[in-house]
Amino acid sequence: MMISMGDRDVGDDLPVFIVFEAGPTHTGLSSAKELASHARDAGADAIKFQITNHRRMIQDRNLLFSYEVIDSKGVVETVTEPLFDIWERRWMPIEDWKLLKKYCDEIGIAFFATVFSEDDVDLVFEIGCQSIKIASQDTDYQDLIEYAANKGIPVQLDTGSSSLGEVERAIDWVRERGNEKIIINHCPSGYPARLESINLNTIKTLKKMYPYPIAFSDHTPGWEMDVAAVSVGVHIIEKTITLDRTQRGCEHIMSLEPTEMKRFVEIIREVETAMGTFRRVISPEERNKRKAVRRSPYLVKDVKAGTSMQRKDFEFRRPGVGIKPYDYKQYLGKKYKADLKVGSVLTLKDF
Repeated sequence: MMISMGDRDVGDDLPVFIVFEAGPTHTGLSSAKELASHARDAGADAIKFQITNHRRMIQDRNLLFSYEVIDSKGVVETVTEPLFDIWERRWMPIEDWKLLKKYCDEIGIAFFATVFSEDDVDLVFEIGCQSIKIASQDTDYQDLIEYAANKGIPVQLDTGSSSLGEVERAIDWVRERGNEKIIINHCPSGYPARLESINLNTIKTLKKMYPYPIAFSDHTPGWEMDVAAVSVGVHIIEKTITLDRTQRGCEHIMSLEPTEMKRFVEIIREVETAMGTFRRVISPEERNKRKAVRRSPYLVKDVKAGTSMQRKDFEFRRPGVGIKPYDYKQYLGKKYKADLKVGSVLTLKDF
């Protein structure tokens, strides 16, 4: 199934749709704009943020959350702090979100957002967001999923730690609202994710189970896992970006910095080009080049016109610009049309 998001279509046999995630790594409107600009310059198709009113979402303001940070010397440290404080650093008022969406429109990059409440859904719909994403922790939040589905725009469902049954149920909630614009997002947990938890083969499972585009949200440093995801057929890649990986905040450690973003996009494009087709297709250039290393019969002695071709007359040598090695037997016993010198390649016109 093909789905349109922004000015791009997503689905089988189409270029991978690249989303840069800036939701957890911006610190306000100024840095959000800067990240959007870098994403556009790098060639990403969209940038995604996370919109929520954490003051209503988090009841226990002392609820702790742990994540890793890295300093300029490469030293990794585990930080534990209230989840409320993490969200407080990235909170923006409604007017700032409107200004950010307007800025993304002006520079030409699609704007996606993860939502956590019905008010958030209304906001992103009002400002013209091209896709709504439901976080993995809300896979069982029926009211929110149905409310988002009612807007009729593409709904991305993070799978996170959800079972396939829970994913199936969430998909049903969207479909029951008459919305078939569904993207299923394979999203390994962890900040950064452990290799053992990535399970890229799950992408193959999701592709077999559902007709919808499959996305991969990468929570690992570097881009090796993204390359692997492309190789198993993912339609969308989501990668977190940051202005500075050494910032002491959640998800910076595995994010791409501005100097890496463009190369990331280039690598994804190179890999999908290299994936090619399911058929073994030989290009005209390859056909021409292979003549140099393939063989044809070359005479090992002079031969006279009117004499019959014998196997002892020739050896198979390079380049293969004459009769094919598998084709020579049909010419055995045929007569040479003219005198030929030792070293001559035998071709069809010689008989």
